[in-house]
Amino acid sequence: MITIFKNILAAIILFLPLLSVGQNKAEMYLDPSNSISDRVDNLIAQMTLEEKVSQLMYDSPAIPRLDIPKYNWWNECLHGVARNGKATVFPQAIGMASTFDTDMMHRIGEAIAIEGRAKYNMNQKLGYREQYAGLTYWSPNVNLFRDPRWGRGQETYGEDPYLISRLGVSFVNGLQGQGDILKVAAMAKHFAVHSGPEKLRHTFDAVVSRHDLWNTYLPAFEALVKEANVEGVMGAYNRTNGELCCAHPYLMKEVLRDKWNFQGYFVSDCWAIQDFYQGHKTDPDKKSAAATALNAGCNLNCGNTYPELLKSIDAGLTDEDIVDENLKQLLATRFKLGMFDKGQSDLDQINIDNVRTEKHIDLAHEAAVKSMVLLKNENDLLPLDTNISSLFVTGPTAANVQALLANYYGVSDDLKTLLEGISAKVSNHTAIRYVQGNLLDRPNVNPMDWYSEEAAIAEVTVACMGITQLLEGEEGEAIASATFGDREYITLPPHQIEYLKKLRAKAKKLVVVITAGSAISIPEVHDMADAIIYAWYPGEQGGQALGDILFGDYSPSGKLPVTFVKTLDDLPPYENYEMKGRTYRYMDTEPLYPFGFGLSYADIEIASATADRDVLKSGKNIHLDIRVDNKSNMNSDEVVQVYVAKKNKKTLDPNMSLKAFKRIMVKANSSTDLKIVLDDKVFSMYDDEGNLFLNKGKYELHIATSLPIQRSLDLGASQWKTINITVK
Repeated sequence: MITIFKNILAAIILFLPLLSVGQNKAEMYLDPSNSISDRVDNLIAQMTLEEKVSQLMYDSPAIPRLDIPKYNWWNECLHGVARNGKATVFPQAIGMASTFDTDMMHRIGEAIAIEGRAKYNMNQKLGYREQYAGLTYWSPNVNLFRDPRWGRGQETYGEDPYLISRLGVSFVNGLQGQGDILKVAAMAKHFAVHSGPEKLRHTFDAVVSRHDLWNTYLPAFEALVKEANVEGVMGAYNRTNGELCCAHPYLMKEVLRDKWNFQGYFVSDCWAIQDFYQGHKTDPDKKSAAATALNAGCNLNCGNTYPELLKSIDAGLTDEDIVDENLKQLLATRFKLGMFDKGQSDLDQINIDNVRTEKHIDLAHEAAVKSMVLLKNENDLLPLDTNISSLFVTGPTAANVQALLANYYGVSDDLKTLLEGISAKVSNHTAIRYVQGNLLDRPNVNPMDWYSEEAAIAEVTVACMGITQLLEGEEGEAIASATFGDREYITLPPHQIEYLKKLRAKAKKLVVVITAGSAISIPEVHDMADAIIYAWYPGEQGGQALGDILFGDYSPSGKLPVTFVKTLDDLPPYENYEMKGRTYRYMDTEPLYPFGFGLSYADIEIASATADRDVLKSGKNIHLDIRVDNKSNMNSDEVVQVYVAKKNKKTLDPNMSLKAFKRIMVKANSSTDLKIVLDDKVFSMYDDEGNLFLNKGKYELHIATSLPIQRSLDLGASQWKTINITVK
């Protein structure tokens, strides 16, 4: 008996090392010392087919036996951590774009990443793993804002591919960080030709030339992939040139994966795969749609279609090897975020005290100040004196928090409305009166006007007009919109114009503040108002920022990231995606306010600009030396802009294109010198296969503080310097 026991014990002792080796091999994916590709392969090898398919869903369930927790991929941070409790609310994306400030965009990205990590770490401790609680953020939106009727244009960085690219790269770098582990995972959306109409997006085919595709719609996506290594890309709802954007063989395989070497994950827009069989009707049913998307390389389904993949495989429409390939591309992101590293990263130590810190709140205020655009300031009415004797504040957005938030927003306990910001600045003896006076989205039910008489009494009337994300935005969120979030007219609501007319008839001085996420055509307002500030949707500190600008703590320095047209007649049909006649690069009509425009309280001009050469050859650079003068007694930021225009341009050449910009501070009664380097890409264009070629010829470089064009409206001084360059 003893002999038998000894033999059994010896066998166990011999077997234990083998058991340990087997366990180590099985758990290799939990060891951060192994490569991510090896860890992913090791994990997938242990999954059943059913488990693999389950992980291709945005709301991926837990697999306890493999120590895989439940994870929901869907999170938003367009201008702050969204839909997940308290967070710092920065200005909406279109407002941040008007800052032309890449450094600030990077700092905002960093702040959002810290708050996102803090929330994620706390949620993990609490076992809360629901939607909007993860680390995969589906921002930024780098679609081109080609038409002001698009309600979601507020989510973008404007109409210029270069501006979008620079701001987007800075934001993504701030979000993701430069460490071995991603702070959070950013996403470029919506790939690739997508900007309305909202009502048609589930059935629409956006038809574009290869020239417009490569020279207008794709550059921002390319920059985010190749320069910022953005971790995610989201496909659009619509089709592009006949192919589904979430199953597009050319865009997803040939361009994104092969040409750009994208190494991250691809996700469908939410319920977009459902559109394959319900909207576009390119597939007969769910199992066909699921296979079509998976076979094209759509790694993750935001929706409810991919559970049908088991039926798709049974029907021979796809197979397990394709499931594995998609899962490899997808799961790598979770490893890059350190989700299987068992708390070994410093990022796991970021606590909830890092949410809405004083530093982040100050950054939100800085962004709001820099975003606001002064469109008119007749006879230097602004800035106002804080000791003003009387002030009348009115309008539907003055006390409206929706005018601060825009869409995809977080929650703040410090939402400073425009009214609060104004009232905080004036002296206690100032007779300040507020009444809303006018409804946001419809005429007053009671036609009696008791309010315009207030304008007759006050020294200055501040009318806070405009719209909110209830009237423009995504189809499901703009609940006051009868046109699915898009705008069928691009003026202010007519009843607001009528109210302004009544105010103008009585007011001694009239300042109009407009909130919006798009370019509103306001020629009548321009004629009526003494001063106009375009505030966009300025975020939680928007009211304080407005007050600071109105009363001169800061000089306004925002610049328009979109062209303001005079009338809807100046635009091609909304459904037309050709660039001809759109944006400053291809428009022939005179704008109301040009791209890049924004006034200052300071008297700033480009004093001189010189180049180190007038002939450029391939592979060489041009060095610009620029001097900017401030001839006033007030410090002010200014945005120096460099545009390139080809002489004797051909049909496909743009009128001109922004190729460099720099935000600088110019102190009172002084000059600031800066250097800008331009490489030969500035004079290059994409061919129809997406290859850059040097577009030789004679060019003009325009160095300016706004788009260098003649305008009939009196918009203040517009000075620029021109340098002639020959490209050989």
